[in-house]
Amino acid sequence: MSIRAAILAAALLFTTPALAFDGWHLESSTTISSKTSTWDYVAFEPGRKLVYIGHRREGLQVFDGASHSVIGVIGDTAAHSANGASFAPEFDLGISNNEDGTYTPFKLSTLEAKPSVKIAEGIDTSHYDDASKRFVFNTEPDKDGTDLIVMDAATQAIAGKIRVSTRKAEGAAADGRGRFFLAAQDQDSILVLDTKSLTVTATWKLPACGKPTGIDVDPANARVFVSCRGNNTVKPALVVLNAETGAVIYTSEIGGGSDSMVFDAASHRLFSANGINANLSVFEQTDADHYRLIETLGTSAWVKVLAMDHTAGRLWSITAEGTSDASKKINTAVSPWYINTVIPNTFRVLSYAK
Repeated sequence: MSIRAAILAAALLFTTPALAFDGWHLESSTTISSKTSTWDYVAFEPGRKLVYIGHRREGLQVFDGASHSVIGVIGDTAAHSANGASFAPEFDLGISNNEDGTYTPFKLSTLEAKPSVKIAEGIDTSHYDDASKRFVFNTEPDKDGTDLIVMDAATQAIAGKIRVSTRKAEGAAADGRGRFFLAAQDQDSILVLDTKSLTVTATWKLPACGKPTGIDVDPANARVFVSCRGNNTVKPALVVLNAETGAVIYTSEIGGGSDSMVFDAASHRLFSANGINANLSVFEQTDADHYRLIETLGTSAWVKVLAMDHTAGRLWSITAEGTSDASKKINTAVSPWYINTVIPNTFRVLSYAK
């Protein structure tokens, strides 16, 4: 090979794009006016293509990704401290899950809210089961467990409660076929629920999954995806389960502090937002039984929740600048330096894309 050919070959080696990963990246970052409120969940509603932000004392904020602006706050949710939203699109119904134990119903089409309704001492989040057409609320636990409150979406009548022994009910997802999967974070378990009969039909212990938190499902392949925060003996991990038996199909280490797991059936990708280590784990589903980590994108501190616009192939998240003030209570169960003080006007809405 001539010297010129050798130089050209070397240049091509270093300039040809690698094809081993997707190339996910930060697409947009929008800073919105904010005071000192903390935040929790983010949700994407595909009907009007809006992002709903559980900004607690700022209320349930509605963010338009096209104009990159907040277009409204749902009802009086600022007074009730909104944790996030859930949707029943066939009933034109959105629900704000509020920290004070109220929920605020509103129309997805107009964003018009009705008065908030008290149903518990506190609400962390809710999940919609489109098979039973019911919402399941993760409520504040008592010393022995948690009463999950189940509500019919069509009438907003309380159908009953499902009593579970976990005091840390976390992420959940329904398969559309009558099975509802709930993470019991403090018991390293997944609970399988029937939201029609209001019963727990199975409990799957997961020794390979410390503190299961985020959940999504692949109904077509009968798989459940769980992001695990880890504990003293188990590292943070993605765990893939057989949705029929609970058998572990696959595990792989992820970053610390995951609060969300998202599966995109169109691209066969799984995503975990890991807020402690400030990264986004991206996995490929080759088939029902085979998965591989394809990239880990550096994000920002406390990017821990995700919502996806599956049509556009875009991920949404939120974060803010903050500090761990040692004079105040710190949630050491998450991290010894978990933020307890948010710096005003640093709240950001983020989108990630390929």
